[in-house]
Amino acid sequence: MPEDKVHKITLVTCTAPVNIAVIKYWGKRDEDLILPINSSLSVTLHQDQLKTTTTVACSSSFKEDRIWLNGKEDDINQPRLQSCLRELRRLARKRRCDGDAGADALACSHRVHICSVNNFPTAAGLASSAAGYACLVYTLSRLLGVEGELSEVARQGSGSACRSMYGGFVQWRMGEQEDGKDSVAEQVEPESHWPELRVLILVVSAERKPVGSTAGMQTSVETSPLLKHRADSLVPGRMEEMVGAVRRRDFAAFGELTMKDSNQFHATCMDTYPPIFYLSDVSRSVINLVHRYNQHYGETRVAYTFDAGPNAVIYTLEQHVAEFVQAVKHFFPPETNGGQFLRGLSVSPVSLSEELKSSIGMNPLSKGISYIISTKAGPGPQMVEDPSLHLLGSDGLPKKSA
Repeated sequence: MPEDKVHKITLVTCTAPVNIAVIKYWGKRDEDLILPINSSLSVTLHQDQLKTTTTVACSSSFKEDRIWLNGKEDDINQPRLQSCLRELRRLARKRRCDGDAGADALACSHRVHICSVNNFPTAAGLASSAAGYACLVYTLSRLLGVEGELSEVARQGSGSACRSMYGGFVQWRMGEQEDGKDSVAEQVEPESHWPELRVLILVVSAERKPVGSTAGMQTSVETSPLLKHRADSLVPGRMEEMVGAVRRRDFAAFGELTMKDSNQFHATCMDTYPPIFYLSDVSRSVINLVHRYNQHYGETRVAYTFDAGPNAVIYTLEQHVAEFVQAVKHFFPPETNGGQFLRGLSVSPVSLSEELKSSIGMNPLSKGISYIISTKAGPGPQMVEDPSLHLLGSDGLPKKSA
């Protein structure tokens, strides 16, 4: 680990990915341990397009733990943040007590400074807390010399963060034990398993959502009979179906189940009292576009899913990306001439047939979509070796650019 001789500061920087669930997690059976009422399955997105970067520094000169998020100092005493710090320090001490030479004795006792940035909008329904806590846990584990099952620790920060501890296709098993030891994530298949799969994020709004996920799911658990039916009777079968569809690379089955599960998640939000509305008019127009596009071809070529926010995540195969992006541009004309409308993986421009436009038959909705992020499945957390990319300087404070 790089070390500054004057201040004796040890710095570690890592990155972690966003994941987007295709079988949704909504509702906890234990609020403190963040144990879910149902299992879930997600796709980890590539960090070239969406990631959190976190630098953790420790030094005997630090008087207290501190954290900076996206350029601003934040409250280090948030209960979930404290849960992760406490658990990782406990594991580090245990490893040291067990006589493991790899455990860093000084790091266990020193205070830490944490600096974290997202390269995407925070809290706008783009799974920022999942990437953030996965990155925090992974970076601290590298600093403290903690190895083993880290998804259980990440889960205590944000439930879906446990799925961001792995790349590719990941399931979070709900578990049955009261202490949550069996509520962990595991990789179903690596990111290399389905190279043709592509992901388009249609950013409808980068604003902070009106009802946060934590408050929303708590109200749903308390008031929605549909949520209980979903968790008990439907999700177990859907998990089996989805794992099978992923392993077979069966897009039609994968896409249809993804859309049905998204719709049902938002139905449980509607069934919550008072109801929660995460989808906007633009979100519903995207849903219509997808169904009309698929109906035109007589098969499921694209699929949507929406988390707790209005942004659409589209799954499709590589050969359909260019045409569907063009369809989005046609029916949701961008403010710009297309320069920054499409970000991420490049997409070749194509023309839409008049037959397809007529078949979809929607009135264009200008400025409905701010921009599109084009991406694919990617790996889990990564260590950053280049010391120039640390977000904290040799004084343990954020660099100006961070």
